Amino acid sequence: MKALVTGGGGFLGRHIVSKLLARGDSVRVLGRQAYSDLEARGVETIRADLQNATAVEQACRGMDMVFHAGARTAYWGAWRSFYGTNVLGTRNVLEGCRKGAVRKLIYTSTPSVVWAHGGLEGMDESVPYPDRYTCPYPATKAIAERLVLEGNGVGGLLTVSLRPHLIFGPGDPHLFPRIIERACRGQLVQVGDGTNKVDVVYVENAADAHLLAADKLGAGSPVNGHAYFISQGVPVVLWAWINGILERMQFPHVGRKVSYGMARAVGAAMEIAYTVLPLPGEPRMTRFLADQLATSHYFDISRARKDLGYEPRISTEDGLDRTIKALQSGSLN
Repeated sequence: MKALVTGGGGFLGRHIVSKLLARGDSVRVLGRQAYSDLEARGVETIRADLQNATAVEQACRGMDMVFHAGARTAYWGAWRSFYGTNVLGTRNVLEGCRKGAVRKLIYTSTPSVVWAHGGLEGMDESVPYPDRYTCPYPATKAIAERLVLEGNGVGGLLTVSLRPHLIFGPGDPHLFPRIIERACRGQLVQVGDGTNKVDVVYVENAADAHLLAADKLGAGSPVNGHAYFISQGVPVVLWAWINGILERMQFPHVGRKVSYGMARAVGAAMEIAYTVLPLPGEPRMTRFLADQLATSHYFDISRARKDLGYEPRISTEDGLDRTIKALQSGSLN
């Protein structure tokens, strides 16, 4: 089989690529950089932006399936940058698939598309999209997910959307580095009472789910046109988990605390300041980030287990062991 992976040079994308190669598939990657290490493994690479419709169409040609993992991910930034990559880019992928007669599209979404102010505990895929978002990232990912799911069956294309939550593992460029960086600077502050539970997923398990979804797409399949939460199946108590990571990395536990209400108020003020003033970088707190850090958000993966045959092969503890060892050795893979 021939597969295109958008964002194939990224964290999750690389693991999807590796698993495709391991089972003998031919792989092409579309990304904004050159990936000589992937090319050395026999991967064809196309360097282009998702907003380049012509390049996306060319990348989709001759493919049996497309894994659309490329996205703009951050908790702060200009709407246009998120919309351009996440929405216009996804439209280009959908159009490229149809013009290239691609049969299957597997889209990497996020649980944040259904999550707004407040917590979600044990919810399944029936939970609706909220009316309003506090950050361009989930808002634009929700628009894109709807486009993908509504596009199922159009032009012979079958689609599915996966919603992995807080992906971690060796090579993680976001979650662990941010925790460690702030710990080094003494800037880690617990938001809320510390009892909130959240879903996490080890990166190899998330990649497994993508290949399972691709294999299950087909005529009459219950997977067609649906979204699935993907996680370890058991949430972690967020701040206890973070403190456990810090302890294993020989950093002190988080000492400072701030209430959820205060963090959200500070986040709102910072959002205004960074919108009005030409301040560099990103605010240390936003309403979206306060919500993420203080409320529970975990989901029922029964549907993924039933329809996809998904089961997290690598436990949370084993995944954490592998991640810590990689960090301590300085390994990126």
